[in-house]
Amino acid sequence: MRPIFLGICSALFFAFTFVLNREMELSGGSWLWSASLRYIFMIPLLLILVLSRKNLGPLIQEMRKHPGAWLLWSFVGFGLFYAPLCFAAAYGPGWLTAGTWQITIISGALITPLFYENIQTHEGFIKIRKRIPLKGLMMSIIILLGIVLMQLEHANQLSTLDVWLGIVPVVIASFAYPLGNRKMMELCEGRLDAYQRVLGMTLASLPLWLILSICGFFADGLPSGGQISQSVIIAICSGVIATVLFFSATDLARGNMQQLAVVEATQSTEVLFVVAGELMLGSSLPTLLSMIGMVVVMIGMILHSYISQVPKKSVGK
Repeated sequence: MRPIFLGICSALFFAFTFVLNREMELSGGSWLWSASLRYIFMIPLLLILVLSRKNLGPLIQEMRKHPGAWLLWSFVGFGLFYAPLCFAAAYGPGWLTAGTWQITIISGALITPLFYENIQTHEGFIKIRKRIPLKGLMMSIIILLGIVLMQLEHANQLSTLDVWLGIVPVVIASFAYPLGNRKMMELCEGRLDAYQRVLGMTLASLPLWLILSICGFFADGLPSGGQISQSVIIAICSGVIATVLFFSATDLARGNMQQLAVVEATQSTEVLFVVAGELMLGSSLPTLLSMIGMVVVMIGMILHSYISQVPKKSVGK
């Protein structure tokens, strides 16, 4: 249950991203600055944490072993994840972005065949392609159904163009985030903790954020003081706290595709936290259909958690 608890806690802090990114867009902030400032501000915060734990040396050694892989999967896991989310925030409200983001529940399951596991035989170890956890996928579809119910009434308020620009980038991000995270776990093989891995991926993706910053400067000038302060909050809450919690949860579930899928499914609770956050900012109360959707999401999470425990019980017999 600990990985699930950590996953839900991370979802709480990730919710700050959707609420504050939308608020920055409505106040005139550029999505280019929203994307780049978060990761630029994360670097000193993470450096302090990793240095205080005396773990910077091992991280540098790991990054030197496979610099190309670090650059690639950090670009995928962080770059193709956050830049599209910020772009989508410019074309849709926080609830639409957060709701669409829950597709990652299914995306995480669908990318499972891209990975292999070592199976010991009489002739030694052989690599077997991992299979999609079908039971977990069915529970994920239940959660996704709840998300659809929550968003159904609101979707009619947006134009077709806004829906596409607000949804397609988030779908791309939903595949990129779990793919980059899992590939980095596979590369590190447990030699780095969550703090080190987040710092390493942030440093490796820094060229992208610097390029976006330059583009943001020439397109819109310097960011406002409000956008800078809100980006600092996102960097702390979502970039450091939420990401470290989520990476810690996935590290605990590493090697068990079904439990890993459950951990990734905990991100569905972000929608509940985003709705609560937008209510605090003055949004209207959820409709009856939206409340039914929330209940379906929670039922799906409970069922997802239950089936993840079944393999453990059978192994112990």
